[in-house]
Amino acid sequence: MSNWQRLLVTEEEGIVTVSLNRPDKLNALDIRLFKELDSVSRSLRKRKDIRAIILTGEGGNFSSGLDVKSVATSPGKVLGVLKKWMPGNANLAQRVSRNWRRIPVPVIAAIEGRCYGGGMQIVLGADFRFATPEAELSIMEIRWGLVPDMAGLLSLRELVAKDVAMKLTMTGEIVSGSRAQQLGLVTEIHDNPRQAAQVLAQQFCQASPDAIAAIKSTTTSSWSRSERYLLARETISQLRLILGKNFHIAGYRQRNKADKPYRQRQSFW
Repeated sequence: MSNWQRLLVTEEEGIVTVSLNRPDKLNALDIRLFKELDSVSRSLRKRKDIRAIILTGEGGNFSSGLDVKSVATSPGKVLGVLKKWMPGNANLAQRVSRNWRRIPVPVIAAIEGRCYGGGMQIVLGADFRFATPEAELSIMEIRWGLVPDMAGLLSLRELVAKDVAMKLTMTGEIVSGSRAQQLGLVTEIHDNPRQAAQVLAQQFCQASPDAIAAIKSTTTSSWSRSERYLLARETISQLRLILGKNFHIAGYRQRNKADKPYRQRQSFW
C-alpha cells in the first residue's frame, strides 16, 4: 500500500487509515484521487484480516470538493468519471462513496475543516462520521448547477428526513459540525475526531469480525426494505454466525474473560 500519489494509507493492528493527501489543494478531488479511492476501497473489501477503516484528510481539511480546474474544464474527463454500462450500475464518481458501504468492516470518517461537495458525498458512504464542532459541511453541487451524483443520497436518505435532505441539496448550505450533528449528518462531535475514531476502531477490534460484518451487512441491506426481507436476513446471518468458529471464540472469551484471538472473517460477508 505504498504506491499512492493522492492518498496516505497506513495500517496498525488491523486498523487501516486512508487519508486524502493533497493538502496544498485542500484535498480537492481530481481524476487521480477518484481512481485511487476506488482502487483502495476495492482492495480493502477483499481483505479478511482488517478490522476497521478510518477515512480522513491531511492538512486540517477533509476535502473542498471537486477540483474544478482539473476535472470540469475537460468534457472528456467529466465523461470518464460519469460513464457506466447501465444506468443502475455505479460509475467512478459513485463508487468512491458507495464502495465504503460494501466493505464488511466499520468505516469511520474523521472530519476537520472543509467537507464540501464530493468530499461530503464520500463521508456519507462511511458508517460513522466524527467531526470537529467548527468543521464545515455542505452538499454543494447546486452551486455548479448540478445534482448530487456520487451516491451520497444512498446514505443521506437513511440519515435525515426528506425535507431536510432536499433543503440541504437545493441550497448548498454550509453547516458547522455541531449543526450537522443536530441534523443527523454527523454521528459525534470531537475536538480530535481522528483520535476518537481510533478509539472506536479499537473497540470494534475486540468483537467478532464475523458478527461485526453481519451487523453491517444486515443493517445496510435491510434498512429500507420490507419486514419479511429484514427477518430473513437476520435469520440467515445468525445461522452463518452460529456455524462459524468466531461464534465459539466469542463464547469462550465471555465465559473465561480471556482475550483468545479471533479467526479471520469468513469469506461470504
